[in-house]
Amino acid sequence: MNRSLRGWVTLLALIGVVAAVSSTYIHLQLVANPTYSSFCDVNQTVSCTQLYQSRYGSVLGIPVALGGVFWFGVVLLLVFADLRGPVGSRENIASYFLVWTTVGLSVAMYMAYASIFVLGAFCILCGVVYIAVGAIFLMTGSETATPLRRFQSALAGDLKVLAHRPVGLALTLLFTAASLVSAVSFSEMNWSVQTENLASASESQSSTADEESEFERFWNNQPRLDSLMTDVEAPVVVVKFNDYQCPACAQTHMVYGPIFTKYETSHPGSVRLVTRDFPLDSSCNGESPNGLHEAACDAAIAVRYARAVGDTEARRMEEWLYGNQDKMDRNMIGAALTEITGISATEIDFRRGDLIDELQLDIAAGASLPVEATPTFIINGVVIKGGLAPQFFDRAIGLELDQATIRR
Repeated sequence: MNRSLRGWVTLLALIGVVAAVSSTYIHLQLVANPTYSSFCDVNQTVSCTQLYQSRYGSVLGIPVALGGVFWFGVVLLLVFADLRGPVGSRENIASYFLVWTTVGLSVAMYMAYASIFVLGAFCILCGVVYIAVGAIFLMTGSETATPLRRFQSALAGDLKVLAHRPVGLALTLLFTAASLVSAVSFSEMNWSVQTENLASASESQSSTADEESEFERFWNNQPRLDSLMTDVEAPVVVVKFNDYQCPACAQTHMVYGPIFTKYETSHPGSVRLVTRDFPLDSSCNGESPNGLHEAACDAAIAVRYARAVGDTEARRMEEWLYGNQDKMDRNMIGAALTEITGISATEIDFRRGDLIDELQLDIAAGASLPVEATPTFIINGVVIKGGLAPQFFDRAIGLELDQATIRR
């Protein structure tokens, strides 16, 4: 590899590392706060979040973006080996590049296809990674000198050489260890954050007097819709446009649940939550990118079936859906619905058409706002996209109750 080519590959790899690290950071923020919005979330189509929160965004709790950091790290190690390695080993570097960049390009093409054609979204940072991977593939592929049929023996020989090169071996082992620790740590942190959020959901978070005063001014200055988007009447009506495959919808369901329970105990019947469906699934929602949440329409219909049986069954159905977001499909949802409600598959098929018509009314109402993301809350006419920190969500309901008391 000549000096110029080595410089270009190094530059592209560093750009890729920056983009992949940024993607990993955003993914981390989304784990801690599903309503987090980054600079690359321009709209519902140009959005990194749409990809990161989908089933394509992580594997076993480890973000795919972290794999990008690892891939570019290996590229930089190969550049270093080409610069400082033994002459005999340098002849094989181009072949290693061909194999490694072919793997990277295959993954990049799959992710690009899933993002654009399945999810209907474009991730800016991911696009930078795809371009960097493709460029490195094109620039290094022509340098291959070692026939691929000799690749295995060449790799075995170079590994033996590496074992006797202290600097190269130390760098390789350090990089490998750091990658493994990062992957395991992120997976554990993902679980830890979810556990902490569940624990904190049982109690309202405190806020300072200054924060409460500032939030009160913010809340009182918010515009209000002329319609509450529901016929339900109560001093405080909270409407939630929801998608049962949306991670942020599941998170707010867990975190806000104790708040509604608290007000139901202290002010029975005064605070009503109305869930309206806005599944990001093109099979029933023409406003949604194609295939974003492929089971969301079936999930919404299942809850409607369960609600017709009873409130307890509806709650159980919702809990099952939120707990199985990443793996559920139509057959699984149907089986769970039958187990929870006793409704047979024949009955499910018989009423499906009527429930889809009801579902379309919710979708049309959401589109009229318009709902740009789920969840979207409407508290007595005040639209909140994504949600509020639990203590401020609690405070918003309290302020509305105070106003309702004054109006009486």
